[in-house]
Amino acid sequence: MSFTMSFLKSQYYDYPEGQDAFGKIVATNKIAIGTGLAWSTCDVLMLSKPQGYLPTLARFAYNTGPMMGMATAFTLATLVSTNARGKDDKLNYVIGGFAAGAVYGAWRRNHVAGLVAGLFFGIAGAVKKLSKEEGWEFFPPIVHQQGSLNGVVHDFTLMKDPAAKK
Repeated sequence: MSFTMSFLKSQYYDYPEGQDAFGKIVATNKIAIGTGLAWSTCDVLMLSKPQGYLPTLARFAYNTGPMMGMATAFTLATLVSTNARGKDDKLNYVIGGFAAGAVYGAWRRNHVAGLVAGLFFGIAGAVKKLSKEEGWEFFPPIVHQQGSLNGVVHDFTLMKDPAAKK
């Protein structure tokens, strides 16, 4: 039970850089699986439109598998470069980004696409590391509200609670 709960709740930054490879791989692959399934659903419904169950499953595997490979390559390359260099800096994330780009290039069978993707992933990784170092969010949380545009500000109760503070 403890393994299952830690498996489900593992986050990338639960442990310092260079430690807990399995937990970091699980954390990045959860995002990759979600992204791969979402993209595969769009692909199956709007682009490739396969006929039958097996071609549909094959299309899901075709899209989701390489995304998991890119996440794993990023995580392992970042982990290995952190341990090999003995430093925890943005260059490790750039190296991880280029490793993910190499997987992308192999998936697309195009080395130029892999290089461009590696550059993009490397820059995104460096910005993400910078956000962690400086304390700001790369993807800030979305605040949900109900009602009007700024309905959170207004009190729509019938009778105000005198004990409630504004």
